[in-house]
Amino acid sequence: MKTLAIMPTLTLVALSVMAQTPSPGAAPSSPAKSIGLFAYPKNQQSGELQLKDENECYSSAKLQTAVDPQAPPPAASSSEEQQAAQKQAAQQAAAGTPKGGAVKGSARGAAGGAAIGAIAGDAGTGAAIGATAGAVRGRRQQKKAQKGAQQQAAEQTAQAQQQAQEEANAQHQGALDTFKRAFSACMDARGYSVK
Repeated sequence: MKTLAIMPTLTLVALSVMAQTPSPGAAPSSPAKSIGLFAYPKNQQSGELQLKDENECYSSAKLQTAVDPQAPPPAASSSEEQQAAQKQAAQQAAAGTPKGGAVKGSARGAAGGAAIGAIAGDAGTGAAIGATAGAVRGRRQQKKAQKGAQQQAAEQTAQAQQQAQEEANAQHQGALDTFKRAFSACMDARGYSVK
């Protein structure tokens, strides 16, 4: 009975040991390959020594440059964040457009309508009709101006966001290039060709 209880436990222990032991054909991870470089020994260094040198140069380059090549690149703003920023810019642009288009249009229309009404014989009616038509036209022009300002503000915000993301990506790539140069210099000093 005890034998039956011990067998599953021994099986689990054996499986966990096998899972933790690397297979004999599996090569250890190369730091050079992890950053997109290839290192070749110039002086017939062993694979074990090359891996040791790569790890030491990787650590040295990380220390000297303060760059972690395994860190993810800067993330772009989410579409929700981008839309919120564009909406806010559009609202600010709308708030900045001049107000009173209907009133100004009404005054212009009344003046024109009064002049036409005076010729026709009824300046008051002409002024009223002109004021109404002028108010409608003035409001329409004001809405058109607001919509144009909102669209322009949203486009400018989108361009600014895209430019900021491109600059962040370029800065990240520059940091990776600096790291690779430091790594390559270290490996070259130890007798490796790195490409």
